[in-house]
Amino acid sequence: MNNNNHSSYNTYLPGLYTLALRWVIGWTYFSAFWRRLILENKLIPEEAGYIGEKFNHFLPNALGIQPIIEYLVTHPETLQLSMIAFTIIEAIVGLFIILGLFTRISALGVLGLAMGILLGSGWIGTTCLDEWQIGVLGVTTGFTLFLTGSGDYSIDQYFINKKYKFTQSKAFTLFGSGQLQFKNMKIFVLGISISLLTLTLATNQIFHGGVWGKLHNKSVKPKIEISNIVMNNNELQFEIYRTEGADVYGSFLIGIEILNENQEVVKQWNNKDLSNFLTEKIHNHYVAKVKPGKHSLIIPLGAKADISIDIQQLNKEQLHTLKLIDISGIEWQKEITSN
Repeated sequence: MNNNNHSSYNTYLPGLYTLALRWVIGWTYFSAFWRRLILENKLIPEEAGYIGEKFNHFLPNALGIQPIIEYLVTHPETLQLSMIAFTIIEAIVGLFIILGLFTRISALGVLGLAMGILLGSGWIGTTCLDEWQIGVLGVTTGFTLFLTGSGDYSIDQYFINKKYKFTQSKAFTLFGSGQLQFKNMKIFVLGISISLLTLTLATNQIFHGGVWGKLHNKSVKPKIEISNIVMNNNELQFEIYRTEGADVYGSFLIGIEILNENQEVVKQWNNKDLSNFLTEKIHNHYVAKVKPGKHSLIIPLGAKADISIDIQQLNKEQLHTLKLIDISGIEWQKEITSN
């Protein structure tokens, strides 16, 4: 049998076996571009469904990349440019994988994009740990396609069959397709495979407790953190931050109460008050915005805002506890400390 890198039957057979995998994973990334720009334009900040706001949803429990996400969601113009660039990269990587063009370098693109999904949103998923599964399978698929390259039904193989000179170079074998040869190939594959399994188990445990201990899912019910309570003249100012719950469904605040030391309500704002809440009394930090809705105050996942409420008719001694009430019945409380 001919042992030439690009003419041997065994050279392109692994790439042929992963044809369906290549097409499907390629579409999953190219379709992001297709959905955001062709079917609908989700790159306009003022429009509903803006991808930057969805990116904001990743922030509360992202692993290791929170500073990057927070910087972007606090700089809207940079965020929009990043979302455009990210979408273009997904389109190029996905299309190149589908076509089998420079397959190995594109496969590394798949691995990198999937790693971003895993670290950023691996904690999100209301039913089947959706984003975590997408992330770990995407990373593993990227590595597998890097190993196999493309076989028949690819542009890489077309170039090889035409015997273009550049296909005989080591660079093309590394970035495109052909028989990949590393020293100690078995050790290389084993080492990376162990690393990916470790990453899978570690993120499964960190995000969901899926390896040992008690399972948890931060996407099931909303959680709001209350902090930075300050009495300023006739107003009580406080910060709210929605850190858990479904990313596609807001927390609907239907009540704010001020309680005294005996846990008696001394002042309250009901759902009607909150649906008419003045927007100038809300200072949003990120692109995901707290805002009054038809029947409540809407708090999207990842939203952080400073809220100001009027307390001019209350004595300082009456201010002991701040309570927030969600439409689901969940309540959050924070003690009001003296300045």
